[in-house]
Amino acid sequence: MSLPELPALLALPLAALLGVGLDRVFGELNRWHPLVGFGRLAAAVERRMPRRRRAGVVAWAGVVLPWVGLAAGLRAALPSWPALGLDALLLYFALGGRSLAEHAEAIATPLAAGDLPQARQQLSRIVSRETGALSAEEVAKGAVESVLENGNDAVFAALFWFAVAGGPGVVLYRLANTLDAMWGYRTPRFLAFGWAAARIDDALNYLPARLTALSYALFGATANALRCWRRQAPAWDSPNAGPVMATGAGSLGLQLGGAAIYHGQIEQRPPLGAGRPATAADIPRALRLLRRSLGLWLGLLALPALHIWLTGVFHA
Repeated sequence: MSLPELPALLALPLAALLGVGLDRVFGELNRWHPLVGFGRLAAAVERRMPRRRRAGVVAWAGVVLPWVGLAAGLRAALPSWPALGLDALLLYFALGGRSLAEHAEAIATPLAAGDLPQARQQLSRIVSRETGALSAEEVAKGAVESVLENGNDAVFAALFWFAVAGGPGVVLYRLANTLDAMWGYRTPRFLAFGWAAARIDDALNYLPARLTALSYALFGATANALRCWRRQAPAWDSPNAGPVMATGAGSLGLQLGGAAIYHGQIEQRPPLGAGRPATAADIPRALRLLRRSLGLWLGLLALPALHIWLTGVFHA
């Protein structure tokens, strides 16, 4: 007996719940993760291309769009229930919520126990700044900043593009975000070639970052969060990290940002948030903020399904 056709308004929230559930249960694959293979492909293409903007655009399109097209073609060819499974699987591969939480907890635990060297070492796995001489406050600050910023990149932006275009949308976002992480640097090697990857990722993250910031504001000190967003976000070089981190810091009532060492040079970053300095106990608070925001997003995605169910109840 074949399964009944699944209404489109039900398929998306069900696939989102399944994808998030898979990430929560299994986390990132340790072996054979598709993004690892994609990264190798992107690195091989980059090595063979000239250092020009046009080459960067061609390379971006050549390594991203075929996979988006493949996802769209498979999805269109499948019946509704297998298509739901494909969407859920693609979302699962794109999410990094459990991995982010595990990394953050690996910092918080030794930091709370007074093992500063171990906390520094764990922080070095998720940030690009130098961590060898950081104080306990600076380690906590770096961890909270990473949770807030990567909450958008690893969770909410993926969910946004999944809501817009299902599996193909989340493939587009995750591959573009991966290329920004690989190519989007202002160095002699990548300044021209990586321009397209950086700008495309900025464009794809523009709306998700602001929705993430709004979500953070709703689950904390809302007025303080919105004030920090308005006053501090424009000072950040990144048009998307600024709103996310300033609002998240303000929501938590923390003072983040400030000086950090990158590649041996002290970088004076603008302030983030308003309140007291971060401690080890604030890392779990940042994770709770992320999880509450995720619950809100999943609830909003489920509204069409709730509408269908209520309509059926009242017209039965």
